[in-house]
Amino acid sequence: MSIELHHLRGFLALADEKHFTRAAKRMNVSQPTLSRNIRRLEELLGRRLLERTTRHVTLTPAGESLYDRLHVLLPQLEAALRPESDDDTFRVGFAWGFPTGWPQEVIARFEEETGVSVQAHRHDAKLAGVDRGDADIAILRGRLTAPGMEVVTLLHERRVVAVSTRSELAERHEISWREIADHQLVLNEVSGTTNLADWPTEHRPGVSVVCSNFDEWLEAVASSKGMGVVPEFVGRQHIHPFVSFLAIPDAPTVPLNLVHPSHGGHPLTARFVTMAQAATAEFAEMNGGDRLVSC
Repeated sequence: MSIELHHLRGFLALADEKHFTRAAKRMNVSQPTLSRNIRRLEELLGRRLLERTTRHVTLTPAGESLYDRLHVLLPQLEAALRPESDDDTFRVGFAWGFPTGWPQEVIARFEEETGVSVQAHRHDAKLAGVDRGDADIAILRGRLTAPGMEVVTLLHERRVVAVSTRSELAERHEISWREIADHQLVLNEVSGTTNLADWPTEHRPGVSVVCSNFDEWLEAVASSKGMGVVPEFVGRQHIHPFVSFLAIPDAPTVPLNLVHPSHGGHPLTARFVTMAQAATAEFAEMNGGDRLVSC
């Protein structure tokens, strides 16, 4: 077989993004090039990996099987091929909204005790690069399942709803979770923490705009395209002059997690996780004695 790494990388990117344009952008190639690489991979393997429509991409059973294995193996292979660096670093990935408070304390203590530098990197991807070997650990929100990854939930965050300042809702202080279902949502389907399954099947909001990162999501809300739901800390950052935030007293909470490879990861990963657990436990106690907090 003449299967090359770029064929496998393209397949993983497309399986993650479920969209040719976004996957091509992630791979820094043209969409036709990505399409040719995927077709070539299917020809070499002798089986169809994807079902394509005009708007969506889904994996076939053969594609699911390949993804489950490749998702774990390819990052390990690329890590093995990566040149050794004299300056050891511990890379922390995040998709958006890096927490404030406890992470900075953990990083400072980790660097002091281990002598290893910590670098935080933003990756607009579901697993913030930890699945591709671009990060040793990732700070991610939401309920996650990832083959070959360990997910450690540190705490749970409350949610707020974001609306345009031109919306009549902007004059209110709160809204119920059920009432949100009567409105149109802006969804960040790549790194967001909200999806339609959070509401009962018989009463779900419509979707007006689908985005691939936080910045696009924010501008869509500011432009009155729809409302959005995010963790509470976002509402305290005054991130946009044309966006207001309302409390949602009965909203389901959002888990805040550390995600890292189950095997073959950085040798100091467990130490970082232990430090983070201790720091968030202390942080939660200072904010009411439980794990329901706002970072």
